[in-house]
Amino acid sequence: MNLADKIDLPVFHNVGTVADSMSRPCYVVGGYVRDIFLHRHSKDIDFVTVGSGIEVAEAVAAAFGGGCQAHVFRNFGTAQVKRHDLELEFVGARRESYSHDSRKPVVEDGTLDDDLSRRDFTINAMAICVNADEFGELIDPFDGLADLDDQLIRTPLDPDVTFSDDPLRMMRAIRFATQLGFSIVPETFDAITRNASRIEIISRERIADELMKIMASPMPSIGWELLSACGLLKYILPELDAMRGVETVNGRGHKDNFHHTLQVVDNVARKSKNVWLRWGALFHDIAKPVTKRWDAKLGWTFHNHNFIGAKMIPRIFRDMRLPMNEKMKYVQKLVELHMRPIALVEETVTDSAVRRLLFDAGEDIDDLMTLCEADITSKNEAKVKRYIENFKLVRHKMTELEERDRIRCFQPPVSGEEIMATFGLGPCREVGEIKEAIKNAILDGMIPNERDAALSLMMMVGGKLGLTPVDTRP
Repeated sequence: MNLADKIDLPVFHNVGTVADSMSRPCYVVGGYVRDIFLHRHSKDIDFVTVGSGIEVAEAVAAAFGGGCQAHVFRNFGTAQVKRHDLELEFVGARRESYSHDSRKPVVEDGTLDDDLSRRDFTINAMAICVNADEFGELIDPFDGLADLDDQLIRTPLDPDVTFSDDPLRMMRAIRFATQLGFSIVPETFDAITRNASRIEIISRERIADELMKIMASPMPSIGWELLSACGLLKYILPELDAMRGVETVNGRGHKDNFHHTLQVVDNVARKSKNVWLRWGALFHDIAKPVTKRWDAKLGWTFHNHNFIGAKMIPRIFRDMRLPMNEKMKYVQKLVELHMRPIALVEETVTDSAVRRLLFDAGEDIDDLMTLCEADITSKNEAKVKRYIENFKLVRHKMTELEERDRIRCFQPPVSGEEIMATFGLGPCREVGEIKEAIKNAILDGMIPNERDAALSLMMMVGGKLGLTPVDTRP
């Protein structure tokens, strides 16, 4: 591969020209270089220069002209220049040293070799020169290109030192392995296992960032399997770690809920890129460890694991620093409702039950069905085929009822304010009873989802409650 051709773009020549005018060696480094070899496009470009990166950034911005400015972050010794749709970041080559209780290093000026050796993995420790005399020359002191070819994740230096210094790199190793489908070399993985407890000094927000990238990967289970195998999982998500393993009583065991869950996540990932639907899949059985009971007649039971799981979601999201907004509520809804469609296919699919499911799931009904179909992981092919056919029947009935009754996200045709005005009431129990009666009558198919029918029922239920309409005429 001719790297000079790969970076034969105005931005690299412009930066190289500025660096040459300042007599500064300058290199493009890190992820951009890695992604050239992976044939992935990136709009974020990191440059390292020997000397002040801020000075080079300011000179590059001035050379671009047109009001282009360098955004300087002096505390970090970096500067950023935005050019069209590109983000260029400049930093001076440096060496780092760490204290045991912090991932914030003591930074000193260093050489290019110092800078590359401090990087997390060999595949990220390559550089390409942009100076005119050596334009396109690859600097690869740790054989990162060979590791790219072999699809391996390894650290440039002693992995125990690398991970102890900055424990977030353990998460990054697993994230890269998941995103790229690479293997972590044994000595690097063993060091993650030895240093797993160090993850506790990392902020939950940074861990959540890495987990989000794992969940957005083509096959998220790779990351969760690795997190489990190296011992990180018990520190970052103990509720999921508790799902591992099979318990047996009288020769009867339950399925391994951890591996079942990961299979469901991958099944969802094949159908949808909605990362929050994938989180819903990860947490759909999260309460099984706390609801697991042995019943001599029934065997292993997990009664109400969906309801208890839904109650666990806010605390888990808060602990993991995941968003406490509509995303959390969406996942909570999926966890709570995921047993409903399965109950429908195991019983008679009644119009009433389907209407109620449509009402409760609202606009999330299609995602809920995707999750439930992904939840079929039995090795019994006949059973799987039967469930899939029954789910098709449920979907057909949903479409039919939705077209006829407009149930999804429906609002009852008569409001609470109208009930109060009709009977001369303030907020009270009777108003709630009338609203509930109208809603249930529509969902059970006793009356159509129409205003006139709802008003008639309102009058009838009001009369049974001893209420009399007030005369509002002048």
